[in-house]
Amino acid sequence: MDSLVVNKVVADTLHSTHSENDSGWILHHVMDGNYLDFSPFLKVYLPQFELFGIDISITRHVIFMWLAALLMFWVFTSVAKSYKKSLAPKGSSNFWEVFILFVRDEIAKPTIGKGYETFLPYLLTAFFFILFGNFLGLIPFSATFTSNIAVTATLATLSFLVIQIGGIKNNGFLGYFKGLVPHGVPIFLLPIMAVVELLGLFTKPFALAIRLFANMTAGHIVIYALISLIFVMKSYLISPVSVGMALFIYGLEVLVALLQAYIFTMLSSLFIGMAVHQDH
Repeated sequence: MDSLVVNKVVADTLHSTHSENDSGWILHHVMDGNYLDFSPFLKVYLPQFELFGIDISITRHVIFMWLAALLMFWVFTSVAKSYKKSLAPKGSSNFWEVFILFVRDEIAKPTIGKGYETFLPYLLTAFFFILFGNFLGLIPFSATFTSNIAVTATLATLSFLVIQIGGIKNNGFLGYFKGLVPHGVPIFLLPIMAVVELLGLFTKPFALAIRLFANMTAGHIVIYALISLIFVMKSYLISPVSVGMALFIYGLEVLVALLQAYIFTMLSSLFIGMAVHQDH
């Protein structure tokens, strides 16, 4: 796998239409596009569509989002069937059960508390969707859709809606927004605190979106930048150091892929718990 990763980056570098001294090619390969790479020399362009003047073309990030969704459906349908056959499933079902129980027992239950079961399906879906997307992006000639700000913003918006709906459902519409202001605040500070707390509602999902986007984008940029040192310096003598450091960053990317799925889910669960149980 390590050699495949290096081959991918080197091939993309040679494949680039940008000049050697132009760093724009790095973002060109990290960002979304209307093509799929199948080999160093094969690029297939995707069809483009417009609806009422709006570009709704299928991009490579969309393709890999569909792939992640299909993989999730296939994996967890298989896990569910294995539980119907036996109360003690074996094989891959045990592997996925570890992650499911981790989200339930280490994320949802401690941070939300009573009534966590209501929000567990969303948290599991968000966790595995991000996890699958992160690891698909580590495969050579693939794309990381979690490095797309539109994707992370949509996920953060969904968390925002779940937070608000959960808080309003548990505390009532007026009770929820009243509970946003801390108890015992002097009357003259109420207008300021109301504005601060209202802004806080929107800064939480903003932080979720930016954190996931930035972390998943940064690793890929660093890998491309390290490999590009070979071509910038025009010397293959630098390749052992460049490739070695790139492989080290790639190893860290595996950890980041797991960590970012956990952080997004944990923070979403924490914000849900704060909204649902305002008195605690």
